[in-house]
Amino acid sequence: MADRASDLRLPSLDGLRAVDAAARLGSFERAAAVLAITASAVAKRVAAVEDLLGTPLFIRNGRALQPTPACLDYLPPVRAALALLAQMPQHQRPHARARRLRISAPPTFARLVLVPALEDFSRAHPGVDLEVVLSIPFLDNPDHSAAQADVAVRHGDPQALGGTVLMHDVVLPVAAPALLQRLDWPAAAATPADLARLPLLRTPVEPWAPWFRAAGLPWPEPDQGPRLVDLGLTLEAALGGQGVALARPALARRWLADGSLVPLFALTARPAHQYLHLPVAGGGLAAEFGRWLVDVGQAAATEGLAALRR
Repeated sequence: MADRASDLRLPSLDGLRAVDAAARLGSFERAAAVLAITASAVAKRVAAVEDLLGTPLFIRNGRALQPTPACLDYLPPVRAALALLAQMPQHQRPHARARRLRISAPPTFARLVLVPALEDFSRAHPGVDLEVVLSIPFLDNPDHSAAQADVAVRHGDPQALGGTVLMHDVVLPVAAPALLQRLDWPAAAATPADLARLPLLRTPVEPWAPWFRAAGLPWPEPDQGPRLVDLGLTLEAALGGQGVALARPALARRWLADGSLVPLFALTARPAHQYLHLPVAGGGLAAEFGRWLVDVGQAAATEGLAALRR
């Protein structure tokens, strides 16, 4: 009798895990996040299983994946085998693996609000590995970035995006004292219309229109001067004396407190956009982080207003 074992071809365990994850999550990118490998590695492992079976397992539609009928037939025994292997005590580690939480946030919020506070969360949750990835306003695909994260922070219109407002911010013009001295700013005698004498820093992330309206100025958005697609870069330019920034005290609180930036007027306005917490994962650790994040945002806003009053 012929040895049938020589005809048996088995896929790798990594390949089966890649097929299972891709089918459950609908994309190689999401499967990569779960398996802690790259999306290209997931695609290669799936392709190796497809080559072994001689049939495609997924229909590729851009980044989205749709299981083929062959895949749907193949998945039940694959998942049963993986579950059986996972239940074997020899395959279980003596210590529970660290939980990982991925947070997607805009650069300025991440740098000035989130990261300085992360140690507090880590201290309270020593078994959690935190990963912060950046979403770039106006340059990034926010839906794609949010899909890759457990917790997403976005900067936008609460009515359009939903979510929870993290900081009920205000905005007002701030500048470096050196710039004001160089341009003979009249300080206490200044009126909002005197801003026409100063260079205004521009960014689509923080339009001037809300403050102009609050000040009774019928001005359009500035159309001259540096245009920076990042709130942090705008603050850096103001610190360097390049112009006046429309700033949020929550973000500029450190420089307002030490006098590196000073407010030109006491008048504040509500910004066009807010920082929002958009829950991506359903509950558990992600929900707990979201509640903590709201507290962090409120604390930053309170500190900013206190620095402004100084």
